[in-house]
Amino acid sequence: MVTSAHEGMHRIFQERPEIPAPVFGVLGVPLSAKATVDAVTTDVTEARPLERRVDTVLRIGPSDGEDFLLAIESQSGKVAGKEASWAYYVAYLQAKYGLPVLLLVVCQDRATAKWAAGPFDCGTRGWTALRTYPLVAGPDNLPMITDARTAGKNLALAVLSALAHARNVDCDAIMKAIVTALQVTRDTDPDTADYFFDFLEISLGGSPAGEKLREIMSFVSYFPGRGTVRETAYLEGKAEGRAAGRAEGEVKGILSVLEVRGIPVSDDVRERIASCADLELLDAWLERSRTVVRAEDLFAEGEGSV
Repeated sequence: MVTSAHEGMHRIFQERPEIPAPVFGVLGVPLSAKATVDAVTTDVTEARPLERRVDTVLRIGPSDGEDFLLAIESQSGKVAGKEASWAYYVAYLQAKYGLPVLLLVVCQDRATAKWAAGPFDCGTRGWTALRTYPLVAGPDNLPMITDARTAGKNLALAVLSALAHARNVDCDAIMKAIVTALQVTRDTDPDTADYFFDFLEISLGGSPAGEKLREIMSFVSYFPGRGTVRETAYLEGKAEGRAAGRAEGEVKGILSVLEVRGIPVSDDVRERIASCADLELLDAWLERSRTVVRAEDLFAEGEGSV
């Protein structure tokens, strides 16, 4: 099942070109901060009816060596047979693009990270034909950033670290540090600050860190006047007689979530969302917007289709 956390753990690599370098630094793999980063199609389907897709594929252009592909998988638990899929991804991408391939698996718990590190062998009778060694980023090696200044120096790494430690007992300190860093960043780079806040709101979902984030924002608005779902839900939504304003805010929130997740929204879907004034229904659509594969899936479960 695709979840908000699953999407966030790999999409940050697609959308923030500054994130591979510090993550590689944590993993002990040298990579220039000036390396170019370009998204590559994630479809590795070779023949129907079997369809395969990597979560994220990037083409990395180091300033000090040859280009390579980075296949990124977000993994929330041990899945039988997944290691075979990973070996296939590496072999297929190498054959298709003629470039070296590295596999990075991003995890939120230690047990999954330990399993994902492999190595995974394919062979028999004492002979190994293929061995897969994934790079793994998770709670054990991604730093737990609880200092606002440290978070502000590398927001992308701080956000990824927050996702990896979303279930940690110290998530309160982590979220306080990030929110403070985003508040400072917004004074000089509001677009980056707004992006990361939206990203966290979507990706953390109902995790302990996500609950803490919503708790912080229920008392203090660090991003006033934006009309987002968080501001509307916690501030305007509590004011008597502001139902219309809340509905408008939730409409913006649903569309913002879909946009951040990279899901296309047709004119018909946009019109249906924008014309809805039912707060209960908008709440349901907002919740579904975090996990749906298509925008039309918002209207599932008896709500009809577009």
